[in-house]
Amino acid sequence: MKAAFIERPGPPGAIVYGELPDPLPGPRDALIRVRACAVNPIDTYVRSGAVVMPLPRPFVVGCDLAGEVVAVGDEVNRLRPGMRVWGSNQGLLGRQGTFSELAAVDERWLYPTPDGVSDREAAAAALVSITAHLGLVGRAGVRPGETVFVNGGSGGVGSAVVQIAKALGARVIATAGAPEKQALVRRFGADVVIDYRDPEIVARARAVVADGVDVYWETQREPDFDRTVAILAEGGRMILMAGRDARPAFPVGPFYVKGCSLHGFAMFKTSHSEQAAAAADINRWLAAGRLRVPIDRVLPLAQTAEAHALQESATVMRSGGLIGKIVIEP
Repeated sequence: MKAAFIERPGPPGAIVYGELPDPLPGPRDALIRVRACAVNPIDTYVRSGAVVMPLPRPFVVGCDLAGEVVAVGDEVNRLRPGMRVWGSNQGLLGRQGTFSELAAVDERWLYPTPDGVSDREAAAAALVSITAHLGLVGRAGVRPGETVFVNGGSGGVGSAVVQIAKALGARVIATAGAPEKQALVRRFGADVVIDYRDPEIVARARAVVADGVDVYWETQREPDFDRTVAILAEGGRMILMAGRDARPAFPVGPFYVKGCSLHGFAMFKTSHSEQAAAAADINRWLAAGRLRVPIDRVLPLAQTAEAHALQESATVMRSGGLIGKIVIEP
């Protein structure tokens, strides 16, 4: 099969597009004909060695996939050949990745693709939507009528957070930069959009909800905790899902006096059962058209190195050059 893989961690140019043996499914695995996969920042961190994990050698890059089941192991219960499925959390913690024509995946990490949802859409939504659900539902416990502030509402995770928060019945305030990104966030359903460069963000958020927001979701790598605590309401919750090297100042006094709480999590460390529960909701919202993750471009598998370079530039170098996900089609 054709695959995009590395022999050892390195820059985007370390990715090889070439032939590998077809994977052999284990007893609990389904063999998937991959139709689409998506690039995530974590893919670039694992590939570069910035996040150190055990890697099979050669290591196929990538977390997300969508495609069709072509064979199943003897102990597989839910899946059968011909089913369309999507999934995530591959290429992590020693598991082989997804950027290949075929992938053998434990059925616990696979979910049926709803009718009317394309493989591109399912792959683009996979990791970012599960991440958004884990934070909003599992950590923050967002309730109808609450207000969620999303700092960075136009990115992959941010756009999913905006839409899932709305699906949960919350009011949403989000930040974005360029006018086209602000317009995109409004289309996602944000009630209020603020330019992230506006020096009066706190005042503008407080003008919308005088007592402060219930949940603040930080997508950026360098949180401004002084601003966050100023925006949060009494008992407010903050979600962190980025910035592993960040060491910002933290306003301890204002934070604890308000009774706030801080929730950090890594999506890939959560259990398959928790992710499956998230996937059930995500499938319902995808099928209803209430969740659509933007796709910036679609590239062939042979251009995976280029895709990694683009993603790295957008997230590590903060070029802002992407409006949505990069989808790869083998």
